[in-house]
Amino acid sequence: MSLVKAKKHLGQHFLTDKNIAEKIVNSLQQTDKYHQVLEVGPGMGILSDFLLSNKNLETFLVDIDTESFDYLHKKYPELGGRLINADFLQMNFKEIFPGKLAVIGNFPYNISSQILFKILDNRDQVLEVVGMFQKEVAQRCAEKPGSKEYGILSVFLQAFYKVEYLFTVKPGVFNPPPKVNSAVIRLTRNEIEKLDCDEKLFWQVVKAGFNQRRKTLRNALSSVINKDNMGDDPLFELRAERLSVADFVNLTNLISQKR
Repeated sequence: MSLVKAKKHLGQHFLTDKNIAEKIVNSLQQTDKYHQVLEVGPGMGILSDFLLSNKNLETFLVDIDTESFDYLHKKYPELGGRLINADFLQMNFKEIFPGKLAVIGNFPYNISSQILFKILDNRDQVLEVVGMFQKEVAQRCAEKPGSKEYGILSVFLQAFYKVEYLFTVKPGVFNPPPKVNSAVIRLTRNEIEKLDCDEKLFWQVVKAGFNQRRKTLRNALSSVINKDNMGDDPLFELRAERLSVADFVNLTNLISQKR
C-alpha cells in the first residue's frame, strides 16, 4: 500500500516511533470501566496497531482525511463500520456509542482546543482521554493555579477531569517533524456530574476573568456583574489565574446572589 501524505491544512504530523506509540496506548488506565475506545486522526495506524491488539477493547477509528480512510480500510478490513470517515468535531457520540468510552489520538494541533471542548461536551460518556498535543497546550491543560499558563482550558478541563502531564515528545519522531515539542497528557473523569453552581454563569465568569487576565476580577468581571453590586469579597481582588475550580464555583455563586 502506498503511504499517506501528511496534509498541512489538516495539521497532520504522523508519529513514526512505535515505542512511543505503545507507550501512549499503554497510558490508558481505566479500561475496566469502558470497553470502547475511539482513536481520532489515526493516519496510517501506528497507534491503531496497539489498540487493536487489545481484544478487551472495541476500537473505533475516525479520520476526516479520505486518503487515510482508504489506506486504513485496506489495512484493517475487519473493522467494517468501526472505521469512520468523518469530522470528529461533528460526531454524535450518543448515536454511535451506547455507553462509556475512551478517546485517544495524536491530535491535529490546529484544532486541539476544539477537540478538548468536544470532549467536555460529551463528558458524561468520555471517561478517559490520552492524547498528543503541542507541548504548550498540554502544559496549559495540566497547569495549576498561579501560573501564566493556567487559563480557561485549565479550569474547564479540571472541573470535570483529573489532568496529568505524562511525557514530552521531540519533533524528530514525526513525519513531517513539527516545529515545536509535543507532549502526551491523560484526562481521567472525576466524580463531579454537575458543578455546585449555575454552570452557564460559571462559563461566563471564567471566560470574562481570563479574557482580561491582567486585571483583577473586580475590573475583569464588570461585563458580568455591576461593580457596585460586587461587595467586598476578597476573591474580587485577585486575578483569574489565582483561582482554583472551587474558587470559581464559589465566585459564581456569589455573583449569582448579587446580580
